[in-house]
Amino acid sequence: MNRRTFACLVTAGAASAVVASTSAASATPGGNNRGRRPGTPIVVGHRGASGYRPEHTLASYTLAAHMGADFIEPDLVTTKDGVLVCRHEPEIGGTTDVSKRPEFASRRTTKNLDGVATTGWFAEDFTLAELRTLRAVERLPELRQHNTVYDGLWQVPTFEEVLKLREQLTKELGRSIGVYPETKHPTYFRDQGKPLEEKLVPLLRKYHLDAPKAPVFVQSFELQNLIDLRTKFKVKAPLVFLATATGKPYGDTRSYDELLSRTGMKAWAKYIDGVGPDTKRVIPVKADGTLGSPTSLVADAHANGLQVCPWTVRAENSFLPVDYRTGANPADFGRVLDFFAQLWKTGLDGIFSDMPDLAVLSRKLTLDI
Repeated sequence: MNRRTFACLVTAGAASAVVASTSAASATPGGNNRGRRPGTPIVVGHRGASGYRPEHTLASYTLAAHMGADFIEPDLVTTKDGVLVCRHEPEIGGTTDVSKRPEFASRRTTKNLDGVATTGWFAEDFTLAELRTLRAVERLPELRQHNTVYDGLWQVPTFEEVLKLREQLTKELGRSIGVYPETKHPTYFRDQGKPLEEKLVPLLRKYHLDAPKAPVFVQSFELQNLIDLRTKFKVKAPLVFLATATGKPYGDTRSYDELLSRTGMKAWAKYIDGVGPDTKRVIPVKADGTLGSPTSLVADAHANGLQVCPWTVRAENSFLPVDYRTGANPADFGRVLDFFAQLWKTGLDGIFSDMPDLAVLSRKLTLDI
């Protein structure tokens, strides 16, 4: 099951969730994927095209696909009545207009979110009907002022709506659009009696996505969550273990450094198909803020049969190494195409980006794909 080629999942799975009578093997690499060859690294629209539209909206996901993204990424949390919806975190104050809704002022509270006291409004305290009355807003208005013109236009989508949109976009664009959902804080939700897995797995199966070569990757920062999906829930879809630049998974005694060493990966690689690290684990940033030299992570993962798809490349100076910035304004775009190029050259199997159009362009410029 391990060491799948990310691009082959796009190609082979193109028809499986859209036209049941068409075999996965019959999808043509050229026509269905704009000429991408098997083995080509994928581009994942991070929360859609969140550099250009408020994140986790149907508009953001749609734009990402039209910009050439191979996969769109919904982060999954749950409502009070157990519906999976797409938000970056359980706390929704920064991505919706809930703080301006007096009828929900009393819902503001403080919760222990994976050991961190977090104050705000939480998705699990709202029914889907209540959540539908809210509207999405730009999460980073100080850096993406242009995105604020869309504040208030779109609702919070359900995961099922995104799966339907994926099918629609695949038909419309004539190529496979995959989906890359993340289970957000699964232990937190399970402790509240609102587990994500029991809602996620049936939807994957309903939309014909629970298969080894389906156009889907299920990702989580909690390794045990992924192992449970594979062993307890018998999920056959590809699974990806996410990792921050430092620290350890919630509830785990092992650090990410230990888990992502070549020997550390051997303990869990039989359950998992890929690694989704912070880009700093692929190419660190030095103490002075400039870009360093690549690590052995890509080679170590490949040696264990694992694919590597890091997150997240953003074009604004604020998110780039200092030697790739242009000017002093943190919101201005820097030399992001050059930064992409350094990452592609490490042999990655994919990249997450808020600007999927630039990721696609950089892939063409760097790899001639």
